Parts: sequence; C-alpha cells; structure tokens
Amino acid sequence: MQSKPFLTLDDIKKIAAAAEAEAKANNWAVTISIVDDGGHLLWLQRLDGAAPISAHIAPAKARTAALGRRESKMYEDMINNGRYSFMTAPVLEGMLEGGVPVVVQGHCVGAVGISGVKSTEDAQIAKAGIAALGD
Repeated sequence: MQSKPFLTLDDIKKIAAAAEAEAKANNWAVTISIVDDGGHLLWLQRLDGAAPISAHIAPAKARTAALGRRESKMYEDMINNGRYSFMTAPVLEGMLEGGVPVVVQGHCVGAVGISGVKSTEDAQIAKAGIAALGD
C-alpha cells in the first residue's frame, strides 16, 4: 500500500497567513479558501471589505483545482478557447483563474482558492500562500 502526505492544521494556517499577508500587502479584499485533496473545505476566511459572493467563488475555485489536480485557469482557458461543452462538467463550478493545487512530493494534497480581485491577482495570492509550505 502506498502512502502520501496530507495537509495538517499547521500547514493550513501557514498557507492562510501567507495568503492573507500577500492580499493585505497589496490592499486586496479577498476570500481565502483551502480544501483537501477531495475538495472538502478546511479553511474559509473573508477579509474585511471582500464581496459576499467571494465566499462562494473561492471554495469553488479551490475544489475545481483539487479535483482536477491542476490550476482552475486551465478550465477557464479551455472554455474561452471554444470548448464550451466543458461548462457542463459535473461537480466543477469554479472554472475561473484563482484556484491552485497544493502539490507535495508529487501528490496533490489540496488546493487554495482566492476570490475578490482580478483573476491573475487571485492566483498570485494563492501561490504566495502555497509557497509558505516551502519545498
């Protein structure tokens, strides 16, 4: 039987703190979400001033990234490039840039989803959070 790493509460807190620091350094009001490898919500944090809808969009982006084992931007690009039928994919709701998988030792152990600013900035915050885990 194989074994794989998983996100601990300490890991989640590190990711969330680094993502929050990145958002605050840029004066961005966002919602930060972190899910496990099955897309189950582990953390949700809506910063002051973040739009209420972002509390629904951020976890959807994270779930999409975790279940697909790739950045949610790939689905957005696929649809924008004409593969409209992909919008009917079951379970995936957050097919917008801003969901980034957390990969440890080659295993997807979860994902971070951010919503509240431009999609590229959402992804920047997610990646800053993940970087806090180190190598």
